[in-house]
Amino acid sequence: MSAPAPSPLEIVGVEPGQTPARQDEVLTAPALEFLAALHREFAGRRDELLAHRAERRAEIARTGTLDFLPETAAVREGDWKVADCPPALLDRRVEITGPTDRKMTINALNSGARVWLADFEDASAPTWENVIGGQLNLTDAYERRIDFTDERSGKSYALRPAEELATVVVRPRGWHLDERHLECDGEPVPGALVDFGLYFFHNAQRLLDAGKGPYFYLPKTESHLEARLWNDVFVFAQNHCGIPQGTIRATVLIETITAAYEMDEILYELRDHASGLNAGRWDYLFSIIKNFRDAGSRFVLPDRNAVTMTAPFMRAYTELLVRTCHKRGAHAIGGMAAFIPSRKDAKVNEVAFEKVRADKDREAGDGFDGSWVAHPDLVPVAKASFDAVLGERPHQKDRLREDVDVKAADLIAVDSLEARPTYEGLRNAVQVGIRYIEAWLRGLGAVAIFNLMEDAATAEISRSQIWQWVDAGVVLDNGEKVTAELARKVAAEELAALRAELGEETFAAGNWQQAHDLLLRVALDEQYEAFLTLPAYELLRG
Repeated sequence: MSAPAPSPLEIVGVEPGQTPARQDEVLTAPALEFLAALHREFAGRRDELLAHRAERRAEIARTGTLDFLPETAAVREGDWKVADCPPALLDRRVEITGPTDRKMTINALNSGARVWLADFEDASAPTWENVIGGQLNLTDAYERRIDFTDERSGKSYALRPAEELATVVVRPRGWHLDERHLECDGEPVPGALVDFGLYFFHNAQRLLDAGKGPYFYLPKTESHLEARLWNDVFVFAQNHCGIPQGTIRATVLIETITAAYEMDEILYELRDHASGLNAGRWDYLFSIIKNFRDAGSRFVLPDRNAVTMTAPFMRAYTELLVRTCHKRGAHAIGGMAAFIPSRKDAKVNEVAFEKVRADKDREAGDGFDGSWVAHPDLVPVAKASFDAVLGERPHQKDRLREDVDVKAADLIAVDSLEARPTYEGLRNAVQVGIRYIEAWLRGLGAVAIFNLMEDAATAEISRSQIWQWVDAGVVLDNGEKVTAELARKVAAEELAALRAELGEETFAAGNWQQAHDLLLRVALDEQYEAFLTLPAYELLRG
């Protein structure tokens, strides 16, 4: 007698009456069986790699440095390239980012950008409604059955013709986050496998039929071993679903300091599925602080807004990325322009647009093939910068940047900065941290704060800077030493200001006290929390 088939996934922890509409369209029996197969095949390796992260961090704490890996020198020196780029990803001169809610789905696809990063990660709080609803919105968009009417304004949104829509590149959650509402064999399924698996299972063939494919952005990657895991996931998924090998294409975010030393190796592991690399900013700085947080004063970063992409160690990172990508035939994608245009203040817009223009001009001039924006109004600005360099060409991979020669020490030369931490920088870190966490606990991952579109990376660097400054006993520009007591004082003042600004009723209806408490916990606890979103997820409802 044959053994019974393994049971599919279990849906757990969804409160009565909280089941998302049309959930059964996403969590079909075959889809659940596919997720269970992914979990059983790869969750164990995921756990091993998370343990490897901790071991590597301990080594950095011991040595206070990083270097290129001697055991992979042959890969760095080898003559190889990634797979040819599919037509839908040839031109990526402007990419817009945002969560997969219904309104954003329509606006992003209609934005005029070549690519939309449809985000299940840092721009999305992982409520069950967001996880399931985001999958439905993408499928509905492909089936052209999506529309949206804003209840407040009465404005209606609908898709433009197919040929005018952005190409979708989905960003699943990072390896560190589990999905608490799906269990396999009594264990939560990694959120990365849930987001990837559901999207791939429901849309891979549909996308192929439309002349495109299932494309992904891979976040928080810390090593080529993690890229190897993703590649094995891709091979398994394509075999399981009868999709030709090499159909999937992945762009890896080089947003951790350890990954910056393994760009060649990451592309090599994914070479049959690789599309490019992306140079993020806040997550990258967050990673530097996380890994070198107790390595001495030379690793203390100034106010986050004082660390621009023109800082020497950031230039080393971005120029190495362009050189590595183009040597291997991959796209190099630049960072985010997070400004949100004001409908009321033309002067603010004028100054901000000029900064965005200068930033995108620099990226295009350095050899990047495209860049990110957070708002549709910035698409024409970024496009103009890349049009001026690219013209009718889809990219500039022929610019090999052989003039670039980055040494291992250049990537961590944080002490090359002249700027120093300020009291205003501390206050801004507290303000932004509380505001972002409060919105995240309400299920919002992309939040407008002080005319910038912020995501979880913003809160991560904010709380990490507070932790680092306290640990290092930093003295600010006003002569005050950063202590836990000073951080608590600033946070209390900010909470009181918010209460006065919002009014007692609105303040009480929000999550402001929870956000305040969580920020101080992850900013001041002696045991540094690897990711803010881990304890935040425990507080998230839905």
